[in-house]
Amino acid sequence: MASPKAAGSNRTQLRVGRLVKAHGLKGALKVELYTDDPQRRFIPGATFTLQVPRESAWHGKSLELIELRWYNTHAVAFFKDVPDRTTAESLVKAILWVEQDVTELPEEEDAWYDHQLVGLGVLRDGEKVGIVSQIDHLPAQDLLTVKTAAGDVLVPFVKAFVPSVDIKAGTLTVTPPPGLFEQLPDDDPEPSATE
Repeated sequence: MASPKAAGSNRTQLRVGRLVKAHGLKGALKVELYTDDPQRRFIPGATFTLQVPRESAWHGKSLELIELRWYNTHAVAFFKDVPDRTTAESLVKAILWVEQDVTELPEEEDAWYDHQLVGLGVLRDGEKVGIVSQIDHLPAQDLLTVKTAAGDVLVPFVKAFVPSVDIKAGTLTVTPPPGLFEQLPDDDPEPSATE
């Protein structure tokens, strides 16, 4: 997920992970990864901006990665200035962000960063029905929030419902099932009262 870019800037912030819990006694933290490319994002020396509550001692600070290790299937990170478990526990639930050039595209085909999708016009049968206002990353699939004249519509971001995305044209095409963008008429009219 990307945060909005600064006015006039070609940089944005990408959310790449969340610190889940302290691991061991030497300051390690389990990381929930929000990136498909941890080998690129989590290299020694990588710096992460922290998203933490204002009252946290870590507010406004960043972390430098020393090493990312794998224990079973869990990513565990070691950071500079996090020497022990007590310090690590003060970082639990922190979200990690990295700087990203807004023009850089993911290497994977049919993959986009959130900041590339938010604001795209949504086309259905060639007509604009709304704009993408938000992307939520859920365990089953990603979910697009489409702002329409009638309100927000949630569209699963799967090929069956979103067959094409055209970043250059500023649009994505949806082929939703009936009733997702409009109210369907009742099939069974109310029975008339008999006297």
